[in-house]
Amino acid sequence: MSRNSYEPVIGLEVHVHLKTKTKIFCSCPNRFGDEPNTNVCPVCLALPGSLPVLNRHALELATLAALALSGNISSRMKFDRKNYFYPDLPKNYQISQFDMPLSIGGGVKLSNGRTIALTRIHMEEDAGKLLHTAENLDESEYTRVDLNRAGAPLIEIVSEPEIKTPDDAHEYLTNLKQILEYCGVSDCNMEEGSLRCDANISIRPIGETKLGVKVEVKNMNSFKAVRDALRHEIDRQIEAVNAGKKIVQETRLWDAGLGTTRSMRGKEESHDYRYFPDPDLVVFTLEKDFIESIRKKLPEMPKERSKRFELDYGLTQRDAGILTQHRDLADYFDEAVKLYSVGAKAIANWMLTELLRVIPEGESYSSKIKPKDFVELIKLIDEGTISGKIAKEIFSVMASTGKAPRDIVASQGLTQISDESSIEKICREVMTENPNPVEQFRAGKKNSIGFLVGAVMKKTSGKANPQLVNKIFGRLLNE
Repeated sequence: MSRNSYEPVIGLEVHVHLKTKTKIFCSCPNRFGDEPNTNVCPVCLALPGSLPVLNRHALELATLAALALSGNISSRMKFDRKNYFYPDLPKNYQISQFDMPLSIGGGVKLSNGRTIALTRIHMEEDAGKLLHTAENLDESEYTRVDLNRAGAPLIEIVSEPEIKTPDDAHEYLTNLKQILEYCGVSDCNMEEGSLRCDANISIRPIGETKLGVKVEVKNMNSFKAVRDALRHEIDRQIEAVNAGKKIVQETRLWDAGLGTTRSMRGKEESHDYRYFPDPDLVVFTLEKDFIESIRKKLPEMPKERSKRFELDYGLTQRDAGILTQHRDLADYFDEAVKLYSVGAKAIANWMLTELLRVIPEGESYSSKIKPKDFVELIKLIDEGTISGKIAKEIFSVMASTGKAPRDIVASQGLTQISDESSIEKICREVMTENPNPVEQFRAGKKNSIGFLVGAVMKKTSGKANPQLVNKIFGRLLNE
């Protein structure tokens, strides 16, 4: 059968670190980058007699994420022990949730109008981290264990197996990450492991309703890697089936360097983990007042915010989409527009070109240039005090020094020349010095005015009002 005779069925499991100060069941710091095995205590080291206590803030953030994704919060929930042995799991079990998770249902909307449904969202603790390399070496004789991450608070977001293409999977993850960042639930930094994704994929003949044999793919450290791994795995499974081979249910690792997946181990089923209720954490009820208090903290979601920017400020869909990609950027725009609503479009244009150019990705936009100073610069342009060209120079100085634009204009003498008689005098000088372009203009070559305007701007170091220069030349050249 040809490749087009099969359809892939994809489901994603996304693990998200919650942005709490401490771990989920103890008071150890929940912090990345510290010296190995320094953020540990009897609870996360699983020493005998230690008891877990649920972090309320972790529960609040998990609930906020579930509500943002339109999940149905369970009235009663419990924690279970997921039993397996691995060197980075001190207890030999992971505290997770099995049959009574935090949330059921919900979904993530795609640009094609489809909504990818969620199966569930549940809370759990993270394991530690195995270090297979030594400093300054590619490989180490020993595998080391860092338990700083053990007990870090996680939510696992499980989609229904209804993602149809690798591109849809990429968009699903992008939109999911955006929602979580908007809520302040997580920084979603994949490089630090704050967001990790496992993909389950199978293929089946088009028209078939029964699911094929599922393969899980791990070790994907970017959304692009997820898309690439899925494309490869679809091709691998189709080739195997067409060659008469059986697909084996297993876990495979993505090797980005080789662009292939390789077998890691047989895929476990839920009964392999021997789930049972954690006796140290009782079943508890989430009160309606608690859920509603969290619901009130929901921010305006990115798609709704983008639509508001289009309707209220006349922005294009593209510009509104870029401005709402990150909450920090959208907040900056909102604050700036409150200060100068008539300049909304100019504010958007300058943010999309100059602000994104001078502020490195990941830095706070207001850390270098305050919205009030940004707006003041736009006003200086609109008032005719400075030209657009001079404004760009001032903007760079603002970004590097943090100074207010009016102070920079005053200290460097950058005020735009808008006195008509002064500009006319300079225009006449330029016409005398450059007779050829003048003759060409009067002979019908109208674009030669550009040379003359440029000469005036050069003489005035860019300070002449360009609109006024064009207007005066239009009069003088037609005398």
